[in-house]
Amino acid sequence: MSGGEVPRGGVSKVQDRGWAWMVLLATVLVQALTLAFPSCIGVFFTDLQHEFQATNSETSWFPSIMTAVLHAGGPFCSLLVERFGCRFTVMLGGLLSSVGMVASSFSKSIGQLYVTAGFIAGLGSCFSFQAGVTVLGYYFVRRRALANALASSGVSIGLTLWPLISQYLLDEMGWRSCFLIFGGVLLNSCVCGAVMRPVHINPPRSPPDPSPGQSADGTQLSNGVTVHHEGPRWRARLMACIPTLQKYLAFDIFCKNKGYRIYTIGVTWMVMGFVLPHIYLVPYAIQNGVEERKAALLISIIGFVNIFMRPMAGLLSGLSVFTGRRIYLFSLAVLLNGLSNLICVISAEFSVLVLYCLVYSVSMSGIGALLFQVLMDVVEMDRFPSALGLFTILESVTILLGPPLTGLLVDLTGQFSYVFYTSSFFMVTAALFMGFSFCALERKKLRETPKPTPENPSRYQYTEVPTKPVPERDAPLAVVYITSI
Repeated sequence: MSGGEVPRGGVSKVQDRGWAWMVLLATVLVQALTLAFPSCIGVFFTDLQHEFQATNSETSWFPSIMTAVLHAGGPFCSLLVERFGCRFTVMLGGLLSSVGMVASSFSKSIGQLYVTAGFIAGLGSCFSFQAGVTVLGYYFVRRRALANALASSGVSIGLTLWPLISQYLLDEMGWRSCFLIFGGVLLNSCVCGAVMRPVHINPPRSPPDPSPGQSADGTQLSNGVTVHHEGPRWRARLMACIPTLQKYLAFDIFCKNKGYRIYTIGVTWMVMGFVLPHIYLVPYAIQNGVEERKAALLISIIGFVNIFMRPMAGLLSGLSVFTGRRIYLFSLAVLLNGLSNLICVISAEFSVLVLYCLVYSVSMSGIGALLFQVLMDVVEMDRFPSALGLFTILESVTILLGPPLTGLLVDLTGQFSYVFYTSSFFMVTAALFMGFSFCALERKKLRETPKPTPENPSRYQYTEVPTKPVPERDAPLAVVYITSI
């Protein structure tokens, strides 16, 4: 929908003004309650170890499952949004998160914690987060970029507050009471969901007449295959699943688009090490003599710096000088993030760890601001939701495996410093892989087509996706599903 046109069907009464700003405020709170919530788990790491007599690897499965489900549940969230709407999905997510954390306060084993706080609460956070971001696409058109940027500040705010609140409650009443209180706090996502009233859009047009290739006794799928009703039901159901998989999981783009394939593999490898400091920084500081309150403050420092640095990174990446070069800016941020982990290995004094948090948060802001901008650059926007679905599922696999495998390494060696060596290895190698691969890809395409014309751009060359405004009468209201690490 173009910015200068007035939408039809009464949408102009709520878009970009009035109640839309209340919805934006609710989305900020939802992101603080969901995407930033796993950041506080490191505060409870040592207590959970002692309570269940678990190893580092066994304990780290809990935050890994929660974070992985938070990312991998995107396609399921999209189905719920299409069927029941954003308001219902956000409220359902808040209810699941609350039930999961309340049930986890009564857990008798670490395995029960995997199911309650890990899977149930993680799935609820996924529903609330992704549906909350989706609803902004309905309420904001001209100011959509500003709305998404402001909404992402909720992650930084939550990253700042959750560790401090968690450490205070842990000192006062123990981890079980903390999880019980968290269940009540996460229930506020239902209140935020209630604010997100459905937006009136134009009713769908009447279905067209059957095409010549579609008979009266058959159903024609979007790929041209006609399924006859008298055939086996299992075959009809199987063929009906193909368009759904193409819609939510872009395997065809992964096979054909080299830029998307390189970027997806690089980010999937990167997140194996990206999540490790969030889980192991607090235990590492405590093991080296840092007071527990100061150790929790380290995560809050990272979140506080992100509040200011992430918008600045977004503005910097929007400059014309970086047009077509955001992938290299992203690779540079990943490289800096990986090298910053070596600061922790030098010394575990509190002053050195504060310096590490400052450097780490700056590079983390660049990664957070560019992660999905680069994905939009390498994939056409009409296929972005499906490309994002496969992207988040693949990265959730390494998010799930990274912390437990690193915890096993800590159990075998007894040294938390190997966590930061491991994180640095994954981050640096991912940055070099993406940077050199895209550079080689561009050089190869330049040799094949020295002067590509604007009318026939290279299919796989890394370029900016054109964003020409389309008249509202020719294009329906578009919704883009956005998530973030």
